[in-house]
Amino acid sequence: MERERIIHILEFLSRYTDDEKSATVKEIQTYLAAQTNVGSISPLSIRRDIDSLILAGNQIEIERGPHNTYYYRMPSRGFTFNEIRFLADSVSINKFLSAEQKQRLFRKFEGLCSQAEVRKLIGRITISEVTPPSLDLLENLERIYQILAEHQKINFAYGKYNTQKQMVYYDKKRELIPCRVVYFNERFYLKCVSEETGQVRTYRVDRMKNITAGEKAEVCLELPKREGAVVDIFEPERYENIRLRVSRELLDDMLEQLGNYASIRDDLSHPDYVIVRAKIGISYGFYRWIMKYGSTVEILSPESVRRDFAEKIRQVCHMYDDIPEESDSEG
Repeated sequence: MERERIIHILEFLSRYTDDEKSATVKEIQTYLAAQTNVGSISPLSIRRDIDSLILAGNQIEIERGPHNTYYYRMPSRGFTFNEIRFLADSVSINKFLSAEQKQRLFRKFEGLCSQAEVRKLIGRITISEVTPPSLDLLENLERIYQILAEHQKINFAYGKYNTQKQMVYYDKKRELIPCRVVYFNERFYLKCVSEETGQVRTYRVDRMKNITAGEKAEVCLELPKREGAVVDIFEPERYENIRLRVSRELLDDMLEQLGNYASIRDDLSHPDYVIVRAKIGISYGFYRWIMKYGSTVEILSPESVRRDFAEKIRQVCHMYDDIPEESDSEG
């Protein structure tokens, strides 16, 4: 009975008090009488229970008021309200969770808040309307983390869309050693190393199903360390010291993408541009990344990378050879 009473008191302080709102022993008595079956509790027993909660490590503040009345409040429940609100907002925009999964998480967040904070939290919550994938991402991640912890190989079926916009799963024997889960561009990826070839393989977690553990991996393989900036999720073929001429309006974008690998200086011959130097991983993804900027980014060096990019541009232009150039009309 005493243990049950202490739990109810802790629940009351957690739900109905915070930094701004306190409660008296009489209010706690009223709550216990209305919500529980513990019967009439003396003020002395409640004060002793609160002392026990404090000794157990719960942060409960006591303030003496007028007429020798004591006020109790529980300002901290492990997370600050702003931290809980940030977590709730992160869940609300997550496109991998269903509306039901989000509501279940929101209810758990509410259990960490006082009643007054719950009202503020509900006002911030919105449910993403993006249709989530049919697979349960959380279950996939949980299974993968378990396999990683046990240092086992991994097998799974992997899905790709066909021309009918249907996901088709391919189930084959994969001698893969999982290494790490990576979050990139709002998606979760599993990085593996092929035991047979030593090559790094990358798979989207939301396209995996029937994930099973294989035999114990004889060695714990490590992913190659990055030597520079990488602009997509896949491992680069090599790294090069790249020099770019970049429009000033893209400076923020460049720094966010290249981070500490980048150095910047003014382009004295082109005031509207800057020169960006960075060691960058070279892959097809790198060339696609440069292409999206059009004429606002130019590869200056090394010559080999500049030449490779020029060839890819020529191939794109060749696809549109049937379109005649516009000519200026007279008159």
